[in-house]
Amino acid sequence: MTLVEKKGAGVCHHGHKVGDTFDFDTERGRLCPMALHTAFPYVDILRYGGALPARADGTFAFCCPDADVLNIFRIDAEAR
Repeated sequence: MTLVEKKGAGVCHHGHKVGDTFDFDTERGRLCPMALHTAFPYVDILRYGGALPARADGTFAFCCPDADVLNIFRIDAEAR
């Protein structure tokens, strides 16, 4: 996962910044619990062979539910 965009004037309470990347399987302890909670269903879909609804450019994004700052993350799935 990569934090690709931040909307709003607030600051991430967990200290994430645009460009931060996270491997869900090995680095989830570094990820903000709110973003982790939001990402989990999408990661689970991919783990069990499902597909995520892609944007026009083929990527999938979700945002953190923090009302003070909307961090937008992109999920990059590797073939396993």
